[in-house]
Amino acid sequence: MGFCERVRRECDGIWEASFRHPFVEALAGGTLDEDIFRFYVLQDAYYLSHFAKVQALGAVKAKDLLTTQSFAGHAEATCSAELALHEEFFTMLGVTPEEHAEFRPAPTTYAYTSHMYRAAVEGDLADVLAALLPCYWLYWEIGERLKGAEPGHPIYDKWIATYGSEWFGGLVNEQIERMNRLAEGLPEERILELAERFRKSSIYELNFWGMAWTKEQWETPEMEGVR
Repeated sequence: MGFCERVRRECDGIWEASFRHPFVEALAGGTLDEDIFRFYVLQDAYYLSHFAKVQALGAVKAKDLLTTQSFAGHAEATCSAELALHEEFFTMLGVTPEEHAEFRPAPTTYAYTSHMYRAAVEGDLADVLAALLPCYWLYWEIGERLKGAEPGHPIYDKWIATYGSEWFGGLVNEQIERMNRLAEGLPEERILELAERFRKSSIYELNFWGMAWTKEQWETPEMEGVR
């Protein structure tokens, strides 16, 4: 069993929770409140801007020029394709430049991006990809599962079409194959380290839906007796 098949099985319960999350189900049914999706798009645009930077760090950590070229290409694709998609959504949702400039990431968004940077700072290319891969892979599986959905909403239709596309599937499969090669022959202790990065990212993906669904904010809990 390859590394990716193993960790996908180990994280199946987490991924199933993402597939069944109210955000995903409402988007597929066309009933998702636009204000919730608006909150999500702003958070996701921030996340993807840092996702692209971590992809670029992967290019730096690569040990051969072809892998450097590939990771640089993935970073460019994130900027030109996915962020362009979000810019289109901004226009459709009426997000103003001023609102975008004043944007502040929610706690889950900030924590998830910090997790990816930690993998890049502490580890090698395998660590970077183990932390990045759930985002690629989970969105592709959701896109595949929702191909027959008909939200009847131009934004949600576009979202499903993007992540269920052959173009996106090609990127995902390329990274799955690369992750398997990077993990091949590694000792079990090292495999467990990589699996933990993958698991944490899978949890952050699940939490990301909840963050958008609740419009998560930074809050300081009140403590009795503390002024």
